[in-house]
Amino acid sequence: MTFHPLPRLGTKRPVFDARIGSNSFGDLPDWNLDDLYTDPDAPELQRDLTWLETACAGFASTYQGKLAGLSAAQMLACVQAYEAIDITAGRIGSYAGLRYYQNTMDSERAKFMADVQDAITNFTTPLVFFSLEFNRLDEAALADLLASNADLARYRPVMDRMRAMRPYQLSDEMEQYLHDASVVGASAWNKLFDETMAGLMFKVAGEEEELNLEATLNLLTDTDRAKREAAARALAAVFDKHIKLFARVHNTLAKEKEIEDRWRKMPSPQHGRHLSNHVEPEVVEALRNAVVAAYPKLSHRYYKLKAKWMGLETLQVWDRNAPLPIEAPRLVNWAEASETVLSAYAAFDPRLAEIAKPFFTQGWIDAGVKPGKAPGAFAHPTVTTVHPYVMLNYLGKPRDVMTLAHELGHGVHQVLAAGQGELLSATPLTLAETASVFGEMLTFRKLLEGAKTKAERKTLLAGKVEDMINTVVRQIAFYDFECKLHAARAEGELTPDDINALWMSVQAQSLGEVFDFMDGYETFWAYIPHFVHSPFYVYAYAFGDGLVNALYAAYEGGLPDFEEKYFDMLKAGGSKHHKDLLAPFGLDASDPKFWDKGLSMIAGFIDELEAMED
Repeated sequence: MTFHPLPRLGTKRPVFDARIGSNSFGDLPDWNLDDLYTDPDAPELQRDLTWLETACAGFASTYQGKLAGLSAAQMLACVQAYEAIDITAGRIGSYAGLRYYQNTMDSERAKFMADVQDAITNFTTPLVFFSLEFNRLDEAALADLLASNADLARYRPVMDRMRAMRPYQLSDEMEQYLHDASVVGASAWNKLFDETMAGLMFKVAGEEEELNLEATLNLLTDTDRAKREAAARALAAVFDKHIKLFARVHNTLAKEKEIEDRWRKMPSPQHGRHLSNHVEPEVVEALRNAVVAAYPKLSHRYYKLKAKWMGLETLQVWDRNAPLPIEAPRLVNWAEASETVLSAYAAFDPRLAEIAKPFFTQGWIDAGVKPGKAPGAFAHPTVTTVHPYVMLNYLGKPRDVMTLAHELGHGVHQVLAAGQGELLSATPLTLAETASVFGEMLTFRKLLEGAKTKAERKTLLAGKVEDMINTVVRQIAFYDFECKLHAARAEGELTPDDINALWMSVQAQSLGEVFDFMDGYETFWAYIPHFVHSPFYVYAYAFGDGLVNALYAAYEGGLPDFEEKYFDMLKAGGSKHHKDLLAPFGLDASDPKFWDKGLSMIAGFIDELEAMED
């Protein structure tokens, strides 16, 4: 059992520039973490830590070795006790993690988070027996318990997900060892990666001061091509300098995963992710194959068009996310960004905007740029008895407005799903991107409707296509890279050059022949956090985008009661399988043709852009 790791949901775009202060965009909100705890020394926090240790020990004393003899009422009490422990551990862990992300360079915050993680790991070690013993329960006996008690039967989805691990379960002693060792295994390598990335500084030609990672990545979207090139070359130089360390991190984590997968007899490196996402491997394979087959009509076609707009024969990596020549540089202040997103949400359904409003008024968003703050953007659900928190690094660019719409969608989804309770609220990654991408689509459509000129419409369409390519094509290329990396690592240690070659093989395939890759780009795999923190996570982005495109087509097509069905889907959280959630919309993700619907929407936008050339 893993207690509430902070998911880096939505971290897709460079959104950080250390040189720009929050006052440039108005009064940017900060987190108020008091709803979790007021201070690291708060008596409530110490009380909860003490309670957690006692509750975990008491749970084991009461239930270990006895699950098979419990009545339905007793099993319900057992599950509810487990859920209460999950809430308290999640609340403590969320506070420590969010506080750390506010300033990852603060050694006191880093120590506090590490100490909290150690404490939670130690306290929850007695709980390791629960899933192992539960998975040994007789199927018929468990079915009888569920049939006799409706309150217990409500937990069937989480039980089904837990029992999906039955074929891969190890001995109780080995499972406890893996639980205890987690703080010095993957977690330690993750922390090394995070701290190294946070400390990297880049000397970009033409810039007076050294820049951090996200400030340098942000220059890749600058209107000045020389600045973009200088940033790309600075990134390559620093990544190359540290490439042996990053190769060591990936080699170690991939080998550690291979060892555990081998002991568990997992059929593939990806299988554990599919199990946790409650999605069939063949569904993911159908998604992957559909996207790869569509590369020529999506990314290859679009980037050829972009090269023409930019007056270039070939594109370089620093042109991939460059603004269009017709795009007028524009900064959007925080008030306008907030109004844009909230009004787009309200136009779909006023309830959506009402749920979103407290994020802006109650300290649930941390938007400003601060020294040491974690890069990127995410939404973290904390626990169902509190509320989510959204982190941004707001730069005032139009794409940052879309990032706000995206993360706010996660937050709204998490608020609505909280009614399911702690164990059933968490949505599998494959569906966790639904509300976020839908929120982006609502915001984009509102902006597109308001476009006053052909150039403005073209700019909006091109920006959306690029976001969708980054979400679908780029993420599936990332997934292929991970598949190749883990397969190659199973055969032996990988040199930096080995990993570089795997990276370039998927980049050339996905981006197309119009790109001329600079020397040094082969190391750009090094900074992608998902490969380190959440192996094979990335296909969830493509899954979510394809799903939302199909959903939006149903909405535009006038599907009766769409809004109510949409709210019901979000409220369901993790209580239903994707087949059951999509059935009311007449959609089925296991149908290979399903993915073509979503990809056709992207192709349609490119069709419109091509038509504008006439």
